[in-house]
Amino acid sequence: MAVILPVLGKHPQFGADCFIAPNATIVGDVMMGNECSIWFNAVIRGDVHYIKIGNKVNIQDGAIIHCTYQKNPTEIGNRVSIGHNAMVHGCTVHDDVLIGMGAIVMDRCVIHSNSIIAAGAVVLEGTVVEAGSIYAGIPAKKVKDISPDMVHGEIDRIANNYVKYAGWFSDYNHNFLK
Repeated sequence: MAVILPVLGKHPQFGADCFIAPNATIVGDVMMGNECSIWFNAVIRGDVHYIKIGNKVNIQDGAIIHCTYQKNPTEIGNRVSIGHNAMVHGCTVHDDVLIGMGAIVMDRCVIHSNSIIAAGAVVLEGTVVEAGSIYAGIPAKKVKDISPDMVHGEIDRIANNYVKYAGWFSDYNHNFLK
């Protein structure tokens, strides 16, 4: 059973049609939109500040979402995919973003819409990622612009696929989140 706990009287809140894996952990001041999926061993800790998650967001296996105590909340827009073992900490991620596997996005970063953070990239504190671009490397730097075809072919496709994958667990969802 997933670990879903209040912290200091603040309970996680879930939108409609969300999937929470049985070994995911979600605590504290977490607000989640509709059609989100939190996968196996993912951790979302809204214990030291709030975490706001939009609609159609998938937080994949082993990913960690956290904040900075009383300084930097984490806000994640709509149709965002956060890859396996990624870490997103005290930052803002706008709509239609893909954060690759093992990437790290640090405090006070702003990831603008229609962007990709490449697998393994480290987005240093305070970095502003341009809309419609791919950032890669350590530290992450802009490597190219994204075509509209890539936005629809990758970012949209992955977000929609994860809604479909979550549907495979609909019996679990229905019983657990009531």
